Amino acid sequence: MQLKSQSISVVIPTFNRASFLPRALDSVLNQTLTPKEIVICDNNSTDDTEKLIKKKYPYCKYIREKKRGVSIARNTAILKTSGEWVAFLDSDDEWHPQKLAKQIDAYLSDGQKRRVIHTDEIWYRNGGHLNQRNKHAKRGGDIFQKCLELCCVSPSSSIVKREVFESIGYFDEDLEVCEDYDFWLRVSAQEHILFVPEALTFKHGGHQDQLSKKYWGMDRFRIRAIENLISSKKLDKVQQDMAYLSIISKLGILINGARKRGNEAVLNYYSMKLMQWHREAHFNFNGQYFSR
Repeated sequence: MQLKSQSISVVIPTFNRASFLPRALDSVLNQTLTPKEIVICDNNSTDDTEKLIKKKYPYCKYIREKKRGVSIARNTAILKTSGEWVAFLDSDDEWHPQKLAKQIDAYLSDGQKRRVIHTDEIWYRNGGHLNQRNKHAKRGGDIFQKCLELCCVSPSSSIVKREVFESIGYFDEDLEVCEDYDFWLRVSAQEHILFVPEALTFKHGGHQDQLSKKYWGMDRFRIRAIENLISSKKLDKVQQDMAYLSIISKLGILINGARKRGNEAVLNYYSMKLMQWHREAHFNFNGQYFSR
C-alpha cells in the first residue's frame, strides 16, 4: 500500500480568524502528502474570512454555518468530507510539512492498524515558545485514564479514520467548551491511539478569543462529559471505576474553588452532586469505595 492511496480530508473550523487562517492553510498546502480536500466551516464570521477564502483559497470547500460553536462547525465540515481519513486543524494552528505523511507512514507500519493517530506538538503563546508541563506529555496506546485527567489529544495533531465517527459519534454540540475532551474521552474508551513522537503540530495560543478565556471552571464541562460517558453504559468495569474516581476528584476541585470565592450557589449545587456521586461510587464499588 502506498502513501498516496490514503485519502485525507482536512477539516478547519473558524470564527473571525482571517488574520490566522493563511498560516494554517499554507501549512496544509505545503504538506508532502497532499490531502484530498480542505473543508472550512465558518461559524458566521463578521471579519474578512469569506472574502479571504474566495480570493486566495478558492479550491477549498467553504461552508458558512449560522449556528455558532466549534462542535457544530467541526461536525458540519466532517459531514461534507469524503476522504478515508479526517484530519483536524484549528484555524490558529499549523502543521510541519511532513505531518500527514509521517502519520500515514506510522499507520502503515503499525501492525494493529489503529484508527486514530496524533503527534507531539510545540506550543506558542503570544508568539513566544511555551514549555509544556509533565502532565501534558503525549503518549499512545490505552490512554483512557490519562484522558480522564485532562484533554491529552489536540484536535490539530490528530487524524481519524472516517468509520470511527460511526461507532463513537461526533463532537457534542451541547458542550460550549471541552468538546475535544469529551470526544477523546469517548474515543479512548474504545480505541487504542497511535502516537507519532515528533513535534509535527504547532499550537498558537494567548489570543483573547480563545474559549478557555471565556468560561470559568472548565471542570464543569469535563464533569458533564464524564457523566454522559458513564450514562452511555459503554465502559467496562475498570474504566467505570476510573470514571467515578475522576468525577469525584473534579467535583472536589470545583467545590474548593467555590468555597474560596464565597459562591454559595455553586458550592451548594456541586456539593449535592458530589453526594450523589459518592453514593453511586459506593454502590458500584460493592461497598469498597470508601476504604480505597
